Amino acid sequence: MRMRKVKWATDYLPTANCLVKEPSKQAGNWKKLMGTDTLHIEIGCGKGNYSLDMAKMYKDNGFIAIEKNESAAGIAAKKYDEDTDDKHLKLIQDDASSIGEWFGPREVDVIHLNFSDPWPKSRHEKRRLTYKTFLDTYKQILPKNGEIHFKTDNRGLFEYSLASFSQYGMVINKVWLDLHASDYEGNVMTEYERKFSEKGQVIYRVEAQFKD
Repeated sequence: MRMRKVKWATDYLPTANCLVKEPSKQAGNWKKLMGTDTLHIEIGCGKGNYSLDMAKMYKDNGFIAIEKNESAAGIAAKKYDEDTDDKHLKLIQDDASSIGEWFGPREVDVIHLNFSDPWPKSRHEKRRLTYKTFLDTYKQILPKNGEIHFKTDNRGLFEYSLASFSQYGMVINKVWLDLHASDYEGNVMTEYERKFSEKGQVIYRVEAQFKD
């Protein structure tokens, strides 16, 4: 469902301290900018809770949240500016199809994909964030053995993503077919995840790794 425009959020976004307006200028320099040795990116951060909570939990790591929707990004930006003054949390408001221009080779350590749009129609397959062309880009910006952490409530997208990772030659390290019924510790929930889980929907999770 498309998010309605939130005027205060779109007005706030350009003034946000956490917003990186020209991310391509930081390519290869993110860890120095953020004062960290470990860099995470979340593609499709929505209203921002996941990256914010992760940044609070892992204070020595850097987190960059990416969101193309202006209203959602504005809401996230306000949270980031108000809830933390930590330089280890930044926001990019743009379409993730450009991430290969924003980060240098092997600069990112972990990519987080949470409740991505499933694009269920076959003709939209190339838009799925686990499609092979996206994996090509992820492999460029991740180091050897770099990881993707993926969560969804959509079984079709989950099965598609497992197949896509496998066909690409990635290693499937861990799979959760019902994350909230498992013994997994340290799970940080997104806004969607909390809503879906309260309705009793199963949450799927996988950690996949490039071989080289």
